[in-house]
Amino acid sequence: MAKTFNEDNFDAEVLQSSEPVLVDFWAPWCGPCRQLAPVIDQLATEYEGSVKVGKVDTDQNPNLAVKYGIQSIPTVMIFKNGEVVNQMLGNQPKANLQQALDAAKG
Repeated sequence: MAKTFNEDNFDAEVLQSSEPVLVDFWAPWCGPCRQLAPVIDQLATEYEGSVKVGKVDTDQNPNLAVKYGIQSIPTVMIFKNGEVVNQMLGNQPKANLQQALDAAKG
């Protein structure tokens, strides 16, 4: 199951993480976000121990959405060593997300 990231824990969980982190920026009213949710949860299980996988509700965490320039959702970002190393807009196939995670694990 994907973690829940918010404005209170984002720095510690994402920016200071020693492992790559996939962050799904989403909102409950977003249809494509709901379609992507099971894929995000699958990735959380498959990559447990090597990559953190979590979600940010942009309605509940507007400051994070502004900070990272989120203008459409879903947006998936992959962070490594506190920096964005990949960004994908829209509902992505699982294979695209896996490829990006594998590259980030390097």
